[in-house]
Order: sequence, then C-alpha cells, then structure tokens
Amino acid sequence: MTARLFVAATFAAFAFTSAAQSATIVEIASGDERFSTLVAAVSAAGLAETLSGPGPFTVFAPTNEAFAALPAGTVETLLKPENKQQLTDVLLYHVDDRKLLASGIPHGSNYFKPLLSSQRLCITNSGTAVTIADGTGETATVIIADIAADNGVIHVIDKVLLPGTRPACH
Repeated sequence: MTARLFVAATFAAFAFTSAAQSATIVEIASGDERFSTLVAAVSAAGLAETLSGPGPFTVFAPTNEAFAALPAGTVETLLKPENKQQLTDVLLYHVDDRKLLASGIPHGSNYFKPLLSSQRLCITNSGTAVTIADGTGETATVIIADIAADNGVIHVIDKVLLPGTRPACH
C-alpha cells in the first residue's frame, strides 16, 4: 500500500468513524451506500433488530463489490424467503458477540467463533494486515478497521465469508 493510499484510507476511516459515534451498526451500514447489499440481506434475514441491539458485536462487513464477486445469482437466491435460514447462517458467520478492535486481535493465526456457532473463522494478524479465512478456504482482507458504533465495531472486508467444511486455519 502506498503512503498516499494509506493516508487516504486512514483519513476516510477516521472521518467515517467520527461521524458514527452515536449510531448502531445497522444505522452506520444503512447510511453508507457501500453496504446496501449487506443491509438488504440483514433486513431479509430479520437480523436488523438484533444488530441494532445493545451488543457488543463485531461485524465483518462485506462491501457491495464483495457480494457482486459471488457466483451469478447467489445473492438473489439467498434473498428468497425460502432460503432465509441459509442467508441467516451466512450473515451470522460475519458476526462475533464481542467488540474486537483490530489492536485486540492477537498476532498470528487464531480461531474465532462467530455467532454461527457450528463454524469457525481463522483471523490472522500479520502486523501489517488482518485477514479472515472462511470454511471454503478463501480469505478476506480487512480493508477498513475499527469503525466504532454504539453497540460494537465494524471491520470492512473485501469478500463474503462462507461457511464450509474446510478448516479455516491451515
């Protein structure tokens, strides 16, 4: 990452975080067009009230681009009422029931238990980046960390995390 890009990303994250000081995770996501697909999914799954609750929560929030990178038709299929449980499982895979700031993620690779309790995530803090391996063996990168909310924190990621059968930490 170039110094200019780092400074721009840091400024954007600071500005975003400062504006979010008195809002819930859902309110922050709803107010940012980059998360419109995530907000639609959270609403369809009936999780908006939960994620507006007292928390604390850590949400690994995929951007619209992350959802668009899924195979064609995946999002539309998940949003169908008959697939609500599958959608809920995918979304709960992105939520931890603690407030995990980037500085609190231990160095190295560690298992974390998301709200989808049947699965694990492998979160790796290399000291220069935080990555998250899911159950499919794919890895997301935290592109903006520590967006503060009244009920927790948001870490913006560049991939949708999917449950699967592969162990998250290799």
